[in-house]
Amino acid sequence: MSELYIRVAEDESEEPMEIPSEDDGTVLLSSVAAQFPGACGLRYRNPESQCMRGVRLVEGVLHAPESDWGSLVYVVNYPKDNKRKMEEIDAASAVKVKRGFQKTSDLIVLGLPWKTSEQDLKDYFSTFGEVIMVQVKRDAKTGNSKGFGFVRFTEYETQTKVISQRHMIDGRWCDCKLPNSKACPDEPMRSRKIFVGRCTEDMTTDELRQYFMQYGEVTDVFIPKPFRAFAFVTFADDQVAQALCGEDLIIKGISVHISNAEPKHNNIQQLFPNFPGGSASLAAMFARSQYQFPSSHV
Repeated sequence: MSELYIRVAEDESEEPMEIPSEDDGTVLLSSVAAQFPGACGLRYRNPESQCMRGVRLVEGVLHAPESDWGSLVYVVNYPKDNKRKMEEIDAASAVKVKRGFQKTSDLIVLGLPWKTSEQDLKDYFSTFGEVIMVQVKRDAKTGNSKGFGFVRFTEYETQTKVISQRHMIDGRWCDCKLPNSKACPDEPMRSRKIFVGRCTEDMTTDELRQYFMQYGEVTDVFIPKPFRAFAFVTFADDQVAQALCGEDLIIKGISVHISNAEPKHNNIQQLFPNFPGGSASLAAMFARSQYQFPSSHV
């Protein structure tokens, strides 16, 4: 099938832009995202029913409805709330007064597919703005991806926009964040350990390890015995640990809360008032495990 162009717009009332198709008549989602950053799909108005219909998306490839794109105008889909957030950022940028230069920082990209290369990462984020640096973290021995990486942009406004939304990279949703250690440069070195609260008794160390490996290399998992509804997970990279702090994650259908681990200066009795044997018993358990107390317990 010869190359053709399909008409795409952010809204039905706006002037469409022509996007090229592939040789087989399909359209790559990346081609759409290159002109409409953050796009996750397309939809169109059915001429007969006048209802909006979604375009089939399979592994980053958009397929023509009934094998023919026709002369319809296809409207861009964005992840929930992304378009609103992007519009708010654009509006704020338009009205803000001139201010001093703001330096960009390395952003951590979590949840990368194992197959994603640095070139793939650069190609994707270049659709938002000029990229200074990209890096996929890999195991020193095997060379395999650890499932996360870093990116840095030239413009601070580009960094702000990238942080404000989720990203579909190689068929998988990824999060791009400013590591906590970068947000507060005056603070001391952060821990590589995280505190996992609200655990259930059927969660095993292997299950927790497998779950958190999607964010980065896990070096240790500790569940106290007897069971106390929390666990500790240690990463090889402290930036991965800090990027997860404050998040609520779903593990085996249960919402767990992630918080930071701090030196042993917290009020133990306040955190765990009902622990058998009192604070002395709990302190002894932490000392034996060589883990630190959490900064919060939810």
